[in-house]
Amino acid sequence: MQNNDGKLTFAQIGIRGAIMVAASMLVGYLSGYSGMHNAKQILAISIFTLIISATLLFWNFRLAIAFIGMAIILGGKVLTLEQFISSAELDIILFLIGMMTLVGVLKDLGLFSWIIQLVIGMEHMTGRLFIITVIIISALMASIVDEVTSIVFMLALIFQVCDTLKVKPTPYVIISVLATNIGSSGTMLGNPIGILIGTKAGFSFVDFLVWATPVMLVSLILTLILVIFWFKKDIQVLSERLESRRRMQAGLGPLVEIPYKKGLAILISAITLIALHHTLEQKLGIEKNTLLIVAPLAISGLLMIWKNERARHYIESEVEWWTLMFFMMLFAVAGSLEKTGVTEQIANNFTNTFGENPYVLTPVILFMSAIGSAFVDNIVFVAAFIPVVNEIGATPLWWALLFGGCFGGNITMIGSTANIVALGMMEKRYRQHITFLEWFRIGIVVGIFTCIIATLLLYLLIPLMPATAGY
Repeated sequence: MQNNDGKLTFAQIGIRGAIMVAASMLVGYLSGYSGMHNAKQILAISIFTLIISATLLFWNFRLAIAFIGMAIILGGKVLTLEQFISSAELDIILFLIGMMTLVGVLKDLGLFSWIIQLVIGMEHMTGRLFIITVIIISALMASIVDEVTSIVFMLALIFQVCDTLKVKPTPYVIISVLATNIGSSGTMLGNPIGILIGTKAGFSFVDFLVWATPVMLVSLILTLILVIFWFKKDIQVLSERLESRRRMQAGLGPLVEIPYKKGLAILISAITLIALHHTLEQKLGIEKNTLLIVAPLAISGLLMIWKNERARHYIESEVEWWTLMFFMMLFAVAGSLEKTGVTEQIANNFTNTFGENPYVLTPVILFMSAIGSAFVDNIVFVAAFIPVVNEIGATPLWWALLFGGCFGGNITMIGSTANIVALGMMEKRYRQHITFLEWFRIGIVVGIFTCIIATLLLYLLIPLMPATAGY
């Protein structure tokens, strides 16, 4: 599909560009048959389709295309500047900036390297124990910091172990990514989807611990069982290599003592403050989610004063400005669907088709978001569907959207940001590619089973949930 240097040829650019424009025009045209007769509605739908197509066909150009799409929306008076600012979700962007800066400081303090050293230094390690450890730490780190940071450091561990034992890294990379995506659904911090849904639905950090974490844990256990069975031959080889290293009285790598306590104390303090945001907001009488946004910013600000010589590095290098700018454009375009009444019309069509029974809508939304997230970056699909769920308003549907977006991201290689980062790291280090089918065979199994588990558990939880979201 590409040249040897990875660049698209002019012919490929032309073909993909034509497909992208044609898809956008076709969806805009067909929207007229769904009750969208307003020119602004058709333009908003067409531009959003354009951005979705860009993530599939022109991943490296998605931000440029989002810029152009946003310019058309503003120039076409679909959104005013004031509406653009309100739709860009600057509160979420600020939260992510604070968390990314905080994670950058934790990297400098050696917290993640210390975790790697703990695993390397474990005695009586076996192939199965290594898989269990990778899954638990991948999910835990994803739920506490974020999925991208988790996968970067987990792959550093996996590469070190695989290089030492001379085993193929592919199974362990896939296993870590599967656990990372599942773990990212457990809290508001693990995935931009979580913070986006949390702020839109009015969920607190504790709400995620009560409703999302149990579903995540059960799904993680199921995934552990599936991958141990699926990769049993690779795990057996790993166990044999580990036993051989023990007979040679050799470890998995050099052990270095790392001063981790400051980093661990900072992380615990940050998580505690974020977890208590709802209680503190009520006691202080301030607007909901204010402390949720302020906490990482305030902590990051104090850390930047402490680490003044590295402050510029944290902002310039640790904050993923490219991703954040794409999110802003995406949120604003999704906002244009809401402002023009598109999402209201879609919600009406949706409830007319499936009714308003949460027991019917929950699996529909969960599996729709899972399928959509498998082929389009999950944040793109969830951002599009949030206004629809908001129109319907039932609490279980928010959780269905969360699990569908996170679990569906496991189905294909492009389902989530963590997948793409992992593939890039592996290709850069080993010049090896994981094929679509190699990923899809295990991804579809894990994706379907975890979505079924999530649906069944949500069925059990629906009677206990408040009818509408928010606090």
